[in-house]
Amino acid sequence: MRYPQGGGLTPERQAFRERIRLEAAERFAAGASNAEVAKDLRVSVR
Repeated sequence: MRYPQGGGLTPERQAFRERIRLEAAERFAAGASNAEVAKDLRVSVR
């Protein structure tokens, strides 16, 4: 069984998640480490 489009998130949460994802991508492109990005964005390190 597949997950619903957007992982079951509301449109607002989908937009929030996308903003976080894009911000993280910009920071990684600038050379930031996983730990730095996770700490600043208050998410866990994978």
